[in-house]
Amino acid sequence: MLKLLIIPAAALLLAAPALAAPGDAPAPAPAPERPSRANSGIMRYDTNKDGVVDRAEWKAGQEARFKRLDTNGDGKLTQDELFARTPAVGNSVLPSDRQVERQSTYFQLLDADKDGVVTLAEFMAQADRNFARCDVNKDGRTDTNECRQALQRNR
Repeated sequence: MLKLLIIPAAALLLAAPALAAPGDAPAPAPAPERPSRANSGIMRYDTNKDGVVDRAEWKAGQEARFKRLDTNGDGKLTQDELFARTPAVGNSVLPSDRQVERQSTYFQLLDADKDGVVTLAEFMAQADRNFARCDVNKDGRTDTNECRQALQRNR
């Protein structure tokens, strides 16, 4: 007799969600938090939150970035320091050959005097070129749309 009650009870438990009233639907799981667009890309340097990044904000952000990358605090970046936080492709622990080639090319671009390290001055010279490229209308301010426009124009 007990076995006869267990089977219908199990079936009822399994069917309960389907029998629930439409208003009884469980609340959807909260979406995982992602950084807002205002805090990513170039806009992460918009410290006064006015919707644009001016040259002073950009410069301060790039100087802070250099200091974060300079893990040994010697005022110079090695290629290892510059790319230590670059994620590898796929499940690999090591960067792909293409990533290594691109990193090497970029490091050589930054290392203007070819002494094997990138100084703050060399880093900031490239940062200034990057800002100038994104400041399409040359007003000393840029935002995501203006920078995107500049990058699409330079393809």
